[in-house]
Amino acid sequence: MSDHVRNTGPMLASPRCGAKTRCGTCRSPSVHGKKRCRMHGGAPGSSAPTANQNARKHGLFTRDAIAERRQIQALLGEARKLLEEMK
Repeated sequence: MSDHVRNTGPMLASPRCGAKTRCGTCRSPSVHGKKRCRMHGGAPGSSAPTANQNARKHGLFTRDAIAERRQIQALLGEARKLLEEMK
């Protein structure tokens, strides 16, 4: 065996990644000047592409769509009342 003493203090004292994982938090060292490790967004090019098509909104909850659904529900309610009166 060698007589070399390992100095692991600075390595263990380095800031850690703050990403949430399935088993708690990531314990990898963060990239210099960032709060995440290379696997969780600290590396260059690891973010989502610009104009990400996967993040596009579908329009289901826009003001226009909500107003249209309310109008349809009101018309259906009036139709039900008319049918009940006809019985």
